[in-house]
Amino acid sequence: MKKVVLAYSGGLDTSVCIPLLREHYGYDEVISVLVDVGQQEADIIRAVERGKRLSDIFKLINAQDEFVSDYIFPLIKANGNYEGYVLGTAIARSLIAKKVVEVAKDENAEAVAHGCTGKGNDQLRFDAVFWAADLDVIAPVRELSLTREEEKKYALEHGISFEAEKRWSIDENIWSRSIGGSELENPAFFPPEEVYQWTVSQDKAPDNADIIKIEFAQGIPVSVDGQSTTTTGVSLINALNKVGGKHGVGRTDMIEDRVLGYKARETYEHPAATILLEAHRDLERLVLTRNELRFKEFVDRTWSELVYQGLVMDPLYDALNAFIERTQERVNGAVYVKLERGLARVVGRESKNSLYSSTDVSFETRQEQGQKGQGQGIVEGFSIYHSFQARKFSEL
Repeated sequence: MKKVVLAYSGGLDTSVCIPLLREHYGYDEVISVLVDVGQQEADIIRAVERGKRLSDIFKLINAQDEFVSDYIFPLIKANGNYEGYVLGTAIARSLIAKKVVEVAKDENAEAVAHGCTGKGNDQLRFDAVFWAADLDVIAPVRELSLTREEEKKYALEHGISFEAEKRWSIDENIWSRSIGGSELENPAFFPPEEVYQWTVSQDKAPDNADIIKIEFAQGIPVSVDGQSTTTTGVSLINALNKVGGKHGVGRTDMIEDRVLGYKARETYEHPAATILLEAHRDLERLVLTRNELRFKEFVDRTWSELVYQGLVMDPLYDALNAFIERTQERVNGAVYVKLERGLARVVGRESKNSLYSSTDVSFETRQEQGQKGQGQGIVEGFSIYHSFQARKFSEL
């Protein structure tokens, strides 16, 4: 019996893949796998109902805790950001693909499949993990070059019904919500408020700001305002999504460079991600040296590009994580963030590992010559040579 395991979302693309895998590719058993990484409960319920009806075997895997601990927390440590995008969909795809491969191994399936087209990034993210597992990879929508209209027609012919056509294409998990399609594909189109569900507009945000205290231990956020109930990470992120969204924090509307070279207009919501990344970067500036920060900026950018491209199987990814983990040993402390009308601003920070010295930096403190070699007079010698080459150049 030929078996194939499908990464299933409940949407049109993956739903039409189920009969296609039987009719066009000749598989006897289609096993659909839906991975819960924080989608809306209503969407999960609809996808489960449809998946059970269409598939030979259907599996729902709750991976929210694993998503946060093994993917989101490392992302925070790496200040994960690609051209302004917080990598929500990108990093989730690697975990979903991993779970599909695990099911394929357990079920002794010959192949794995996804419903991606040939134009986006997700095909590469799934393929990278799938090919590394030494399984046949099938992408019906891409391989058959199906248009949306062709998919809809095929779905009707096979009794796959969908509610009225949605205006927007939505992808959601606990870390971010992406909105695309329809008029949003026009870079000049102003997104209407209806596209946003997690955040209010700035003009509807409350007049009174909130100041929250976020505590980090080795680069990982462990509490918000001292609430110990956030230890799983999932509840912490959900809480920040709620309070950040109330203040309109975490909207991104950008032109993004896809892996294939296309420029795409992308719209995102990500309150918790905005808050946590802002707080984490600030704490790093307090506890890491200038050289560490400069080098880590390059490491973080490279890490983010690998995640965006779906190359978490690349050995460089593990090597970068090893460096990042070492730097996070001292990223301990608390950051105070003010949430106000679409902004998340750090207004204070503290750490036992702080490299900041108010005595050394203050203009109000007298520092005598020879005091730890830091007297102000000593700086004159440094200053003379600081611009040495520039002065030589000006003399030419």
